[in-house]
Amino acid sequence: MLTLYIILGVMAVVVIWAIAAYNHFVSLVNRAKEAWADIDVQLKRRYDLIPNLINTVKGYATHEQTAFEKVTQARAAAMGAGSLEEKGKAEMSLAGALKSVFAIAEAYPELKANQNFLALQTELSDTENKIQAARRFYNGNVRDLNTAIQVFPGNLIAGVFKFSAMEFFELEADEQAAKEPVQVKF
Repeated sequence: MLTLYIILGVMAVVVIWAIAAYNHFVSLVNRAKEAWADIDVQLKRRYDLIPNLINTVKGYATHEQTAFEKVTQARAAAMGAGSLEEKGKAEMSLAGALKSVFAIAEAYPELKANQNFLALQTELSDTENKIQAARRFYNGNVRDLNTAIQVFPGNLIAGVFKFSAMEFFELEADEQAAKEPVQVKF
């Protein structure tokens, strides 16, 4: 009879551990999804600011059409990117295109003094900082999830319930310029 109680006790501990481990994985997945939603909100905020910035700069630099088209194309590509890898590449392309718009603005002192342009620059700079913070938060949550999936004994529960590793949201590692933040100068 004692042996039966010991076996039942061990089984109860295993079942409780499995439930706790499963709930932990669900929590990690949900945190990673929430972190991605934070990135998405900030990216959409940036996408909404870009047309206003372009229209403001166009009023002063009408002959710079190529740069404006590049920003518009990069924005469309970033908004339409599917996978995280595609999203990372598209976002780096957009950041590069935005740098060209700010470089154009440097040539127009009256544009740099325009209050609307200055407000858009400030908003865009703030948004870039928020994107970077959200990206770090997301990557930290993905790291925690991926670690839990890979270590023993969590990998047993992850395998049984089909929890899979998530991708990091990374910048292109081979482009040094891509690692530099968008510079906003006044």
